[in-house]
Amino acid sequence: MTIGILKEIHDHRVVMLPEIVKTFVNMHVSVIVEQGAGEKAFAKDEEYKAVGATIATREEVYTQADILAKITPFTSEELRLLKPGQMIIAILNPLANKAYVEELMQRNVTAFGLDVVPRTTRAQAMDVLSSMATVAGYKAVLTAANTLSKFFPMFMTAAGTIKPSKVLILGAGVAGLQAIATSRKLGGVVEVFDVRAAVKEEVMSLGAKFVEVEGATDDSSAGGYAVEQTEAFKAKQAQAIHDSAVKSNVVICTAQIPGRPAPLLLKKETVEEMTPGSVIVDLASSTGGNCELTRDNETIVHKGVTIIGNSNFASELPTSASRMFGTNVLNFLKLIIDKEGKLNLNFEDDIVKGTCVTHGGQVMSERVKSFLHL
Repeated sequence: MTIGILKEIHDHRVVMLPEIVKTFVNMHVSVIVEQGAGEKAFAKDEEYKAVGATIATREEVYTQADILAKITPFTSEELRLLKPGQMIIAILNPLANKAYVEELMQRNVTAFGLDVVPRTTRAQAMDVLSSMATVAGYKAVLTAANTLSKFFPMFMTAAGTIKPSKVLILGAGVAGLQAIATSRKLGGVVEVFDVRAAVKEEVMSLGAKFVEVEGATDDSSAGGYAVEQTEAFKAKQAQAIHDSAVKSNVVICTAQIPGRPAPLLLKKETVEEMTPGSVIVDLASSTGGNCELTRDNETIVHKGVTIIGNSNFASELPTSASRMFGTNVLNFLKLIIDKEGKLNLNFEDDIVKGTCVTHGGQVMSERVKSFLHL
């Protein structure tokens, strides 16, 4: 069994650092690494060779690997390079791209989507979305603090008392919870909105205030994900968010619904009532953004308020992000690689089947199948 590690084209991360490669080599698995794959994450080719990997060209990796691994989705051009029987593993975003899933089926590709790993207790160690959200939540707050026109913490000085910054966090998933923790460590006063009442205890345990809006749709069967809400609830939520946002110095937007456009939570009128010098960081920018004015991969200033659209903060902390991602991949691949280093696809395993987007020209993941009506 040979795993091929490909270099990311528009990302600083790498799917596995040398320390993870060493574990695979000890499992009797060969690893071939594209030249320079880890350089932006500060992992040299020599480090990969030192742990037993082979360094090769991109073409050689495609030719020799049984499993091709990367972080970002394989493009149509990359799929055309695959040999019959090769497997791919990456973030594939299948819930938002039915045409892509159909292409995988047509090409008879065995494709594992790390972003559809079931959210169960047993699968936590393989959950790349949670790992990358942790990085994003942390980096978003640091970016906001670096951009903000005032201090985060309270200061009592000879020149007077500086009040702490007020931070509003929209969404208390993994990114939101990390944003709360980081904001609190920096001395901010934090308020949090989330439609899932179940996260209230976690929010309060981190020292933030949970702002409740009555009438949310029950999400107990959604597997920890957010669900669509009624129009009546959205109206009450919008007013509550408006009231909190106009008093805040920083707003961190993290609310997303898998396979759907991000919910619009921060309207233009709200932004225009915020204090000039305030900062909005929108982690949902790639799916439309929680803020009406967000532009993906851009930073704009609207009437004195800086709005940062960035859904890929994990790429800006490539060493830690790559380490976490690689550990998730290792934990998953241990389910399909036996002790002799051979492939063992057991579709009776709920994690293996749930993560497999396509195999043998069919969609394997019941969640993907149901979501795309396939």
